[in-house]
Amino acid sequence: MSTDYQKAREALGARLRELRLSTPGARLTGTQLADRHGWNKSKVSRLENGRQTPTPDDLRLWAEATGQPEAYDELLARLRGFESHIRSWRRQLAAGHKSVQDTHLNAHTDATVFRGWESSMIFGILQTPDYARYIFTRYAELQRSPRDTEEAVRSRMKRQEALYDSTKIFHLLLWEPALHALVCPPAVLAAQLDRLAGTVGLDTVELGIIPLSASLKIPTATAFWLYDDREVIVENWHAELWIDDSASVDTHLRTWRTLRESAVYGAEAHRVIARARHALDPP
Repeated sequence: MSTDYQKAREALGARLRELRLSTPGARLTGTQLADRHGWNKSKVSRLENGRQTPTPDDLRLWAEATGQPEAYDELLARLRGFESHIRSWRRQLAAGHKSVQDTHLNAHTDATVFRGWESSMIFGILQTPDYARYIFTRYAELQRSPRDTEEAVRSRMKRQEALYDSTKIFHLLLWEPALHALVCPPAVLAAQLDRLAGTVGLDTVELGIIPLSASLKIPTATAFWLYDDREVIVENWHAELWIDDSASVDTHLRTWRTLRESAVYGAEAHRVIARARHALDPP
């Protein structure tokens, strides 16, 4: 969780406490507020101390209980402001995957230098339509989200136009296991690896692959993207984290540079891809 996010949550908690203590007529205790809504008594403390993120309904009930319903719009605006840093998949995928792809398409438009690290699958911006189709289908099943697979694939392919924009540069790092992960049928993965090999020669792409045999200075962990070294996007099973505080961005940049020391490029990267591709051929 970013420092800015936590500070904003604590500020919202302080504002909630201020409203409770300024209830018209008489000060409302935390116990009274919890009892009024059937909440666990610790919930009021967690919200006021920034240890729990309130829902919009929590904020509405709080404003009404403290006799200041007009404060709801202000509280909701505060919540929306820092919630944008943690974008839960449940909320983002409520209408399907296309809207998420469109968000990244817009972010690509505004940035020029990209650094990416991926350990489990091929980067979206380098995927074939068939490979992307299987990825979206798998995640829709996991997240129980609407199936808009074809629209999402088209949006992902639209993003790939940036690969041919001479004003942009992509510094990408892949861990070798991503070349072997059968998240799709072998024939689809074979075509994907052929496509990946073809990107090695693009003048806008610097593709490094970390072989399984490479010595590592740090463990291979969570995938992330850096946009212009000013914002980092990290994915986990719950959400996308869009982090822009300088300390967190610097940590991810150091992480990327440390991983890069174990990568191979050019002809050596081609050989790693070729080995993975050969492993898919029937004996």
